[in-house]
Amino acid sequence: MKLDLTVNGTPGHIEILAPRPDCRFRVDGGPKRDANVEMPEPGVYSVLLDGRSYEARVEVTADGLVVVIDGFRFAIDVHDPRRFSRRHVGRGGEGVQTVSAPMPGKLVRVLVAPGDAVDAGQGLVVVEAMKMQNEMKAARAGRVLAVSAKEGATVTAGEVLVTIE
Repeated sequence: MKLDLTVNGTPGHIEILAPRPDCRFRVDGGPKRDANVEMPEPGVYSVLLDGRSYEARVEVTADGLVVVIDGFRFAIDVHDPRRFSRRHVGRGGEGVQTVSAPMPGKLVRVLVAPGDAVDAGQGLVVVEAMKMQNEMKAARAGRVLAVSAKEGATVTAGEVLVTIE
């Protein structure tokens, strides 16, 4: 699993190759690292990394996470690029936005039409894949330029479904 991180305002990336307790990870494309991570109580992690033991206290705040290790405080924002987050709505930038099918499936509902005004986070289309329905949402406010597929159509991964300006 690859995650985008911002630690005390500095952006970075972490790739988790194996979950805890025997964690394997890579930071910013560097070498693979191993750590043993246990959770003796909620919000407290015991980490053994490079032969050294750390206690990490994790607190969830409105702005993300705060982690305290050996008296040092780290403000951390974690973003999974695979997931839609209302916190990041409205950051879609300028120009034309395309909304694509995340995987092959069937377009079961079209919720907008060309010319419609849409708000950030508003549902545009619903794609059914592997018996699950996934609602594709607008990353920012705008106007629908085109709806490329019709209800009932089979779509492929990456196929553009809706275009917004």
